[in-house]
Amino acid sequence: MASGDETLKVLTTRGDDNNMSTVHTKLTAATGHTYTIISISLCETAGAAETFDVLIDTGSGDDTYLYKAQSIPANSTFVHNEKLVLEADDHLDVHVNADGGDIDIIISYLDQEL
Repeated sequence: MASGDETLKVLTTRGDDNNMSTVHTKLTAATGHTYTIISISLCETAGAAETFDVLIDTGSGDDTYLYKAQSIPANSTFVHNEKLVLEADDHLDVHVNADGGDIDIIISYLDQEL
């Protein structure tokens, strides 16, 4: 990407087994980039009601939660479609709050190189 370029991207991952999903390691805003999150879609696939957290970790120790213990019914989909901005070194984390839980995660975003 050259300076001023914009690219639409998608990230898919699975958050399961009461572990922080790998989203934050794959979606850390790079230096010189701004990521605009267009949507976050979560689909419960284990057949049991679950809860999840979505937060932005800025690295300062002050996590900002978008959702905390948000419920999602069995075999249902939850969509967040309000725009969010990640700046350099911000992390988007999604956490599934159940042992044996299984939620598929799709994040659509715009990568803007400054």
